[in-house]
Amino acid sequence: MALPHTSTSPGTHKLLGLELLRFLATISVLLWHYPHFAYIADAPVDLVRSELPFYNVLFPFYELGEYGVVIFWCISGFIFFWKYSAIIPDGTVDGWTFFVNRLSRLYPLHLATLLLVAGLQALYVAQHGFFFVYQSNDLAHFVAQLFMASDWLPPTGVSFNGPIWSVSIEVLAYAVFFLALRFVTTSPLLNLAMILAGIASGTLVGKCFVFFYAGGLAAMARQSVADAWYRPKLEALALSAAVGIPVALWISGIELAERAAALLLVTTPILLFACARPIALPRRIENLLQAAGNMTYSCYLLHFPIQLAIALVFGFLGRAIPYGSQSFWIGFMALTLSAAYVTYRGFEAPAQRLIRRALLRKNETGRIAPAAQP
Repeated sequence: MALPHTSTSPGTHKLLGLELLRFLATISVLLWHYPHFAYIADAPVDLVRSELPFYNVLFPFYELGEYGVVIFWCISGFIFFWKYSAIIPDGTVDGWTFFVNRLSRLYPLHLATLLLVAGLQALYVAQHGFFFVYQSNDLAHFVAQLFMASDWLPPTGVSFNGPIWSVSIEVLAYAVFFLALRFVTTSPLLNLAMILAGIASGTLVGKCFVFFYAGGLAAMARQSVADAWYRPKLEALALSAAVGIPVALWISGIELAERAAALLLVTTPILLFACARPIALPRRIENLLQAAGNMTYSCYLLHFPIQLAIALVFGFLGRAIPYGSQSFWIGFMALTLSAAYVTYRGFEAPAQRLIRRALLRKNETGRIAPAAQP
């Protein structure tokens, strides 16, 4: 079988290694939230994590899956600097095009899942007298959610489709990213300043900026050696460091879980540098990796509504959710991944195209002017 041509130039083929990492980060968050099935209101009851399905194999995800979010932020920073760092400063992509690209990618599914969760939570309250997991489901939080602004200010309680909180914060990073590249500087010194400021802030917004701009540094470093003869050696060294640093710390007896955020801040950009190398794969595998990457956002936003719907069904049947069953676990994962794939193909991608056709100006030939992805 002939191997497909691959390219790592901005705006062309997807970075397949990063697509795989993004999918794994999604799975980590999905498994971190799997114990929602044990919740009564906003707290788990009689939950024993070591008895969750396949715990012996999946324990890193069950115990540390929340850190998948910071990996998301870091990957986003890498991809944005990879694709936009040259075409925003020179005006190839203006502010309106950038905004529409982001709006069309994020908002349709966010709005759909927000409305879905609002309706399902109303049914759940009627059934149980309290909300499922996330409790701050009032009008003020709903309005903030409509503007994807739920977590711009100090948190007042996770609301509605709770996982959207990380995307809400990332929207701020997108805005600052565009303005800084367009009107301030393209120097990596700005990335360092953003990272230091984010660390000093001690806030969730600051944490997002730290990982986003760290990912950006990795992209800038990767592009600076794109044509260097020693690039393959650097990639091998980076991969060895990304794997070797955690292993060396673990062997030395250092408790990694307590230092997970700091460790990821060091190792994730290094890993992204290594994974951005050109990969020549059979077309079927390449398509599979691209499909996995495409469905990460829908998987991220759909898994909680699916959990809520399952909780409603079992409540209607008057039965406890058998979340400790391996068969139930397999069914939930299969349902979520299948729904994510169908949603991307049938809703996300068409809505994205529709919004871009409607809001982006046409070029002289009557076709939509090209826009950078994703």
